[in-house]
Amino acid sequence: MSGTTLFMAGERWRCFLAPSRSSLYVLHNFCCRKKSTTPKKITPNVTFCDENAKEPENALDKLFSSEQQASILHVLNTASTKELEAFRLLRGRRSINIVKHRENFGLFQNLESLMNVPLFKYKSTVQVCNSILCPKTGGEKRKLPEKRFLRKLLKPDIERERLKAVNSIISIVFGTRRIAWAHLDRKLTVLDWQQSDRWSLMKGTSYSSSVYLEEISSIISKMPKADFYVLEKTGLSIQNSSLFPILLHFHIMEAMLYALLNKTFAQEGQHQVLSMNRNAVGKHFELMIGDSRTSGKELVKQFLFDSVLKANPRVFFPSDKIVRYRQMFLSTELQRVEELYDSLLQAVAFYELAVFDSEP
Repeated sequence: MSGTTLFMAGERWRCFLAPSRSSLYVLHNFCCRKKSTTPKKITPNVTFCDENAKEPENALDKLFSSEQQASILHVLNTASTKELEAFRLLRGRRSINIVKHRENFGLFQNLESLMNVPLFKYKSTVQVCNSILCPKTGGEKRKLPEKRFLRKLLKPDIERERLKAVNSIISIVFGTRRIAWAHLDRKLTVLDWQQSDRWSLMKGTSYSSSVYLEEISSIISKMPKADFYVLEKTGLSIQNSSLFPILLHFHIMEAMLYALLNKTFAQEGQHQVLSMNRNAVGKHFELMIGDSRTSGKELVKQFLFDSVLKANPRVFFPSDKIVRYRQMFLSTELQRVEELYDSLLQAVAFYELAVFDSEP
C-alpha cells in the first residue's frame, strides 16, 4: 500500500490515501460478513440494559422476553410525539418518524419492524428498546461520558440545556477561497444553504485586518439569525511550517467570526459561536479513512434525492427551494466545493450528535 499524498484541491488542503475507496469497501464488507457468522449467546428473560450489545444472528425480538416486548410495543404504538420525546433517544426526528410510520403502515407488530423507520438501524433500535425499559439506569450510566463527549465535540463548553432548547443553527465552513453556510432548524429542514467564493483573501502575502473585516462583515450581513453559529474546527497541525499561511488564515477567520457573531456575549456572557471537531463529523458519516476525511459530495447528493423520493428523509429540503438547491449542487459536481457539502453535513451532525443523541 502506497503512502499518503497531501495536495490542495478546491483551495482546501486534503489528504488522501492511495488505495481506492471501492477496494476498501470490499475489504470492509468481507470483514463484516466474516464477523457476523460468529454465533452469540443470548440469555432469555433477563432485563436487557447493555447499550454496547452487538447484532446477534437470531432475531432482535429474542433479545427481550415476551413481557418486555409487550411493554416496548405498547409505548411505540400508543405514545404521542411529545410522550415519545420523554425518552432521550427518541427526541427530534425519531419520535416524529415513529408516529408517521404508525399512521402510514399501522401499529408495530414486533420489535424488528422498528428498523423500517428512518434513523433506526440495529444498534439504535436496541438502544431505544433499552431506554424504554430502563430509562433512569440508562440516563445515569451515560451522564458523565456524554459530558466528556460534548467537550471533545464542541468548543467552548456549552450547557446541555441550551443545546436541547435550540431551534435553529447556522453551520459555517470556510476555506482559502470561499465560505459556505447552511441554516437548519431542529426538524433538519434546510432553511438556507449557500456559498460565497468571491474572496480577496489569501491572494497575496499581506494579512490586512481591514480586508478581513470588510469581507467577513459583508458575508455575515447575508446570514439570518440563529440560536448558534457552528464553525468547523480545522485539523491542520501547527508543526507543519509549510502550512503556516493557511493555518494563520483559518485562525484569523475563526477569531473574526467569533467576534462579529457573538453579539450578546459582552452583556450576557454566553457564547453563540461554537467550533465543531471536523473529524468527529467525518466519523459520524463514516467518511474517515485512517486520519483522512474523504469527500461528502455523494452523501449530500443522496440527501437531495431522498428529500424528493422518500416520505421521511433524513434531511428536509422545502419543495419551493429543492430545485434551486439541486441546481446549485449540480453546478459544483465538476469541482471540489467541499465547503458547500461540509456546511450541510456539519449542521446535520450537530443536531444528531449534540442535540438529539449525544454518544461517547
